[in-house]
Amino acid sequence: MKAHLEMSVWPDVAPVLDWLKKSGYRLALLSNFTQEMLAANLRHSGIAYAFEQVLSTDQAKTYKPDPRAYQLGMDKLELKAEEILFAAYAGWDAAGAKLFGYPTFWVNRALSPAEELGTLPDGSAGDLAGLVQFLSKPG
Repeated sequence: MKAHLEMSVWPDVAPVLDWLKKSGYRLALLSNFTQEMLAANLRHSGIAYAFEQVLSTDQAKTYKPDPRAYQLGMDKLELKAEEILFAAYAGWDAAGAKLFGYPTFWVNRALSPAEELGTLPDGSAGDLAGLVQFLSKPG
């Protein structure tokens, strides 16, 4: 259990979070972890500063990919689905968010094949540099 309270982030996470913040993006985190697990991990990794909202699916009494979990983002940020880009580590999470109605980006670090769930993310790359490129595209 202790390992789930002291997880480390990938080396590219902090620089990309800094870029996103400086670029004016509002950041929220949505996880199936409990609020206590999220707080412990954010403290351990030193990236809590980046997030406007830290959301646990516990708040909706469910887990992703239940649509009620994804609804938390819209409710807490007071934005429409199309105004939120959902960046996911897991392919199933990217698919769940896309089926919910979010534009999605899959940070596919394992370079796994796409999930066969009837939808594809709007963008994908093997690291967060790909997310920066995706967001930097005109239009």
